Amino acid sequence: MGRHGWDSGAGRWRLTALLGVGAAVVALLVALVNALPGGASTEGTTRDGDAVHGTPAAPRYAQKPYVGWGFTHTQFSADEGSGAASARVSGALAKDGPLPQNQAIMGWGADNPEPVKGRYDFAALDRRVDFMRASGGTPVITLCCAPDWMKGGRAGADNTDWSKQALETAPTPAHYKDYAALAATVAKRYPDVRHFLVWNEFKGFWDDAAARWDYEGYTELYNLVYRALKQVNPEIMVGGPYLVMDSVDPRQKEYASTALRGPWGAMDQRVLDAFTYWNTHKAGADFVVVDGSSYTKDDELLPNEFAATEKLTAVGRWVRRQTHDLPLWWAEYYVEPADGNDDRKGWSEPHRVAVQAAGMIAMVKGGASSGFYWNPEEEKGTDCPGCLWTPTDTADGGRTLPLYDLLTRFDRAFPPGTTYRTVPVAPDDVPNVRVLASDRTVLVVNTLDRTISAQVDGRRFDMKPYGVTWLQR
Repeated sequence: MGRHGWDSGAGRWRLTALLGVGAAVVALLVALVNALPGGASTEGTTRDGDAVHGTPAAPRYAQKPYVGWGFTHTQFSADEGSGAASARVSGALAKDGPLPQNQAIMGWGADNPEPVKGRYDFAALDRRVDFMRASGGTPVITLCCAPDWMKGGRAGADNTDWSKQALETAPTPAHYKDYAALAATVAKRYPDVRHFLVWNEFKGFWDDAAARWDYEGYTELYNLVYRALKQVNPEIMVGGPYLVMDSVDPRQKEYASTALRGPWGAMDQRVLDAFTYWNTHKAGADFVVVDGSSYTKDDELLPNEFAATEKLTAVGRWVRRQTHDLPLWWAEYYVEPADGNDDRKGWSEPHRVAVQAAGMIAMVKGGASSGFYWNPEEEKGTDCPGCLWTPTDTADGGRTLPLYDLLTRFDRAFPPGTTYRTVPVAPDDVPNVRVLASDRTVLVVNTLDRTISAQVDGRRFDMKPYGVTWLQR
């Protein structure tokens, strides 16, 4: 079974070389049996997609419109590989977390959930949900992306187009109700999943002719999905619009917001217009979801990588004002620009951890109560910059890495509902550190690539270059 992300190659089901005439005949008969009259293969699918899978758990925050700080599973994760390595990750998460964990229903490790209308294949998604349950995580599902037949492609278990262009295509309006029905099927299958994000980054909703987002189309889809999920269980919590909060150079005039800007840049007004339309016309929302980076659309970190994180604070405060303080989630957040291969490998790990910590502090100061780190897991090897754990392909894999330590500790120290405090910082340290404090914990980040002696909350201590220090009060 293939694992799919944006760059996956051909379809999931491929016939390998057949040995002998007898095997060829068997294969032909199987293909005929597993094909609909119209020719669409249903191999590997079932009709009972809404049958409850496994043993539903009782996750943390099941009744709350927030989940805390966790991560998103991507194309490769710890649900596959060496059993020993997978167990190592699952055990660490159960002990150090439990962290909320997010998974898409198609792509990023999940196969086409409905290759043919009314025929389902949830094997890969089942495995991810099983891992989330076993590791004690609060499961969150992103309702993206859409089966081919909902977006102008061909139905069939062997016809899924895993190209980036195809996967980033939204359902056509004629199939919005079909997608809502698929969302309801997913909710019935995993009754312990109480938090759903509707779609991902407005993929497929860009209107080239108008040079703006098709926010009317997205909102129509969102409202149908929202109502379908609430019919399954009124206690299910739903959030959107999962927009990318893009910003541009502050000197840019075209599409630059005059109201939401700072040294970090100016927000793209088209994004704000899309958000405003959704917020005005949504059927309802239990929480609001955004996505974004501290850098501009041109990958500029203004005025530097640490100060740029102030964008996350400004955006969060703006969103909270628009939604009258709905709980705010960051579905994805990025502080390190990617290279041409969408990899983020240019910084040292201490540098990366320090800027990530600064970004999380900035999100909290903007009012966020939940956020998901996009875990760039590798399938194999030992080098995995920015990953939460080493690849699980060998028995020695699945060992936690520095960003895992930051994420798990941040979630424990600053859960939803935390009361934040202002603590004294020596005047000469104010430009060089980022601080977040509760009644019990103080997080301090050194933004300099040199050792400093910092004085925070009445205590003086040395900090390594890009050091992250935790103090107990």
